Amino acid sequence: MSAKTEKSSKKRRVMPYQRRKSVYGYGFIGLWLVGTVLFFLIPLGKSLWYSFCDVSVDPGALNTKFRGVKNYFSVLSEDPYYTEYLGDVLLETLWKTPLILIFSLFIAVVLNQKFRGRTLARAIFFLPVIIATGPVFRIISGDMDSTGNSGAEQFSTMFSADLVGELMQFLGIYGISDSMSTFIKAVADNIFGIVWNSGIQIILFLAALQNIPASAREAAQLEGATAWEYFWKITFPYVSPFILANLIFTVIDSFTNPMNSVMNRISVMRSQFDFGEASAMAWIYFAVVIAAIGIVTALMNKAVYYEND
Repeated sequence: MSAKTEKSSKKRRVMPYQRRKSVYGYGFIGLWLVGTVLFFLIPLGKSLWYSFCDVSVDPGALNTKFRGVKNYFSVLSEDPYYTEYLGDVLLETLWKTPLILIFSLFIAVVLNQKFRGRTLARAIFFLPVIIATGPVFRIISGDMDSTGNSGAEQFSTMFSADLVGELMQFLGIYGISDSMSTFIKAVADNIFGIVWNSGIQIILFLAALQNIPASAREAAQLEGATAWEYFWKITFPYVSPFILANLIFTVIDSFTNPMNSVMNRISVMRSQFDFGEASAMAWIYFAVVIAAIGIVTALMNKAVYYEND
C-alpha cells in the first residue's frame, strides 16, 4: 500500500468533531441515565402498579393482586384523613404562594440597591436554602417531638408565640370577623416559614433585576419617572417571566414539602405496609399537583411580558 493510500485511510478513520462531542456528552450523562432508570423510572412504574393492586407483605417478597381502581375509591371515600389533608394543603398553598412571591420580589428589589452590608444581607436571606433540612425547620418552627428533642420547646417559643393575637387584644381590635382574624393570625404564625421558603425566589428575582439595562433606568430618569412608575413600567415587565417561574417553583415546593399533612399521611400508610393505598394516595396527589401547575401556568402566562411581543 502506498503512503498516499495509507494517509487517506487514516483520515477516513478519524471521528468527526461533532460526533466526538456527541459521544462525550452521552458519556457525561450516562451515569445519570442509569441512575434515572434504576432509581426513578423503575420505582415510579412499580408505584403505579401497586396503586392498582392489593399488596401483601410476605417474608422477603411483596405479593400483588390486581384490583383495578378500588384503591383510589377507597382512599377518596373511606380514608378518614386524606381528603381533609388534601384540602388543607390546597388552601395553604393558595394563600401562602402569593405572600411568598410578594415578599421575595420586595426583598430582591431591596437587595438590588447599593448599600453597606449588601453581601451579608444577601447571604442571610439565602441561608435557609443551605440549611433548609427537615429537622432544622422542625426545631425552629416548634415541632420538637418529631426530632427527639421534646424537652427543648422553649428554644422555639419566639417563633410560635401568638404575638399578633396579643397585639390585637392590646390595641382593642375586636370588630373584625373571625375569618379575617384567623387569616391574620395564620399569616403571622407562618412569617418564619414564608421567609424560610423564599430563598430561591429571591435569587431568581435578583437575576431578573440585574438584567435590566442601565439605559432603561437612565431613560426613565430623563423622563422624570417616579420610583413607583419605574417599578410598574420598567421593573415589573422585566421580572414578569420570573414571576411565572417562581410561581410554579413555589407551588411545587409547597406540594412536595415533606412536612405537609398529605405527605405525612402517605408516609404513615407506607410505614403500615399499606403500599397499595399509599401508592394510590401518591398518584392522586400527583394528578392534583399537575392540574394545579397547569391552571397556574395558563392563567399567568397571559400576564407575562415577553420582549418579542
